[in-house]
Amino acid sequence: MTEPVVLGRLGRPHGIRGEIRAEYYAESPLLLEQPLLLRAGRAAPRPVRVTSWRYWQGRLILRLDGVDDRSAAELLRGQELLIEGARLPEADEDEAYLHDMIDLPVFVREGEDGARPLGVLDHVLFPAGQEIWSIRAYREGEYAPGDPGRASGHEILFPAVPEFVEDIDLDAGRILVAPPAGLLELYAPGGESSGAPDAEHARAGRRRGAAAAGTDAPADRAAS
Repeated sequence: MTEPVVLGRLGRPHGIRGEIRAEYYAESPLLLEQPLLLRAGRAAPRPVRVTSWRYWQGRLILRLDGVDDRSAAELLRGQELLIEGARLPEADEDEAYLHDMIDLPVFVREGEDGARPLGVLDHVLFPAGQEIWSIRAYREGEYAPGDPGRASGHEILFPAVPEFVEDIDLDAGRILVAPPAGLLELYAPGGESSGAPDAEHARAGRRRGAAAAGTDAPADRAAS
């Protein structure tokens, strides 16, 4: 089995017949027709089958095989819904899946051709639908080309909008950004950042790559 990718998280029961509300990170609900997995905390994932789905007031409502009443649905609250990475559709040429970007080193544009290491992409958040990257900064002398994933500095919450993301190169294993003025200083030690927003982590999404940077196309959150 390939590494599972988080599609969403189960919420509270909906009604009395076993339906469950879900936070869903993918664009297309057609992925729900694939064999899926459920994971509670750090426990091993277990197979699950979605027997039906619908939208209610903009929220995805699921029915799972073997979950027939509210009590059974309540026991699943907070568990993660996963899919094997191999079952995701192939990303377009100008796109990259978010889970493939996790742990990549992030560089900051300097001048026309220069770049300096900033940190490592740790995880992605979606507060109020906005894509925010949590970047773990490199401490002084910590970055090494042979070990770019080691970063233990402060957290930087980076707005992943096209005008600030110049390039995502999975082949080269790096991300290039051009942050707005003052952002990095805000998150530097001694800055005034208020910390991470209260939002779910999402790793099943995909976003536009370099070909779409600078356009007005929105970043795709997940597989279509």
